[in-house]
Amino acid sequence: MTADTSQRIDIAIAGAGPTGLTLALALRRELGPALAVAVFDPSLARPSAPDARASMIAADGRRLMESVGAWPAEAFPVAGLHVTDSRLEDVLRPTFLELAGSTPDGEPFAHMILDADLRARLRQRAEADGVALMPAAVTEHAAGAGALRLVAGGRIFRASLLIAADGAASPTRGRERIAVHQFAYDQTALVATLAHEAPHGGVAVQHFLPGGPFAMLPLSKNRSSLVWSERRDVAKRMAALDDEAFVAEVAARAGPEFGRITLAGARGAFPLRFLLARSFVGQRVALVGDAGHVVHPLAGQGFNLALRDVASLAGIVAGAARRGEDVGSPATLAAYERARRFETASLGAATDGLYRLFGHESARGLRDVGMGLVDRAPGLKRRIVAAASGL
Repeated sequence: MTADTSQRIDIAIAGAGPTGLTLALALRRELGPALAVAVFDPSLARPSAPDARASMIAADGRRLMESVGAWPAEAFPVAGLHVTDSRLEDVLRPTFLELAGSTPDGEPFAHMILDADLRARLRQRAEADGVALMPAAVTEHAAGAGALRLVAGGRIFRASLLIAADGAASPTRGRERIAVHQFAYDQTALVATLAHEAPHGGVAVQHFLPGGPFAMLPLSKNRSSLVWSERRDVAKRMAALDDEAFVAEVAARAGPEFGRITLAGARGAFPLRFLLARSFVGQRVALVGDAGHVVHPLAGQGFNLALRDVASLAGIVAGAARRGEDVGSPATLAAYERARRFETASLGAATDGLYRLFGHESARGLRDVGMGLVDRAPGLKRRIVAAASGL
């Protein structure tokens, strides 16, 4: 009889992005070293590549990250949100909707953070907390009697649960044959970090232009994160411009309020799509973040959905472990599916509906009247801010 040479771990996480690392830290906080948690990702062996993306983290996500000791000092509070609906050639862009940046309890409803700073802080915390960081991809997995057999970096592991935090193209989800509902938007997100002469005052600005939403989101040191969703053909031309010409196009859309604008970091372009997995669980497998759902960025809720996955799954798994139950059992995973399905599907439908409403010029009058009515309803605006905070 051949001896079992596999290495035993309790929970394996495929993917060392912000979602996977936050989940590892949350499980560590809940269970300490009682359960062995390992994060697998070949990127752990490489220096971080330049990244122009930033995340808007809602108040509930901030509380989660503070609780695991990973809240980055660079995070910048959002003091408010101004929304306009205009054409590029319009001289004036009246603000149709203004939202305060504080919840009814007075705390910021969201913070902005560069993804590179966020990943660096999470990696530092994971190393300090003794999370096993494995610089290899999980290339095979198969459920057996009471455990999963995993292959990563040529080594064999046995685990009770495999969590897919490996992105929208999730190899784990593919091997598990979990179907998805997905489609591509006729838009690409152009992202960049910008510096500007005039202070932003912590206010996020979102212009709904015919090509898509153009957002300037406040960062520290008088910088803003650009998230410019544009039709794919136009975005391709914009992405091909040199830095000077690109900044000129940005300035034409941002308006004069920011003064002189310059690049302060990397640029990037990302095709936009909608994705919703038919199930968030498989045999001893759970999907979190982009592996389970991808929504349009116009509401800035993609990473917040992922953090709510993390909080839910960590709590359910920790509860099962404390009760001496199998953390990868069908009952444990069914509880996670129930906890996350409704909010995820609802927010996905809502952001897709907003994309379609603001993507049609013929609906301009209707949506401007709607935003104006919301702007004149303080109670409704407070509820919107409270919902966006996640509290």
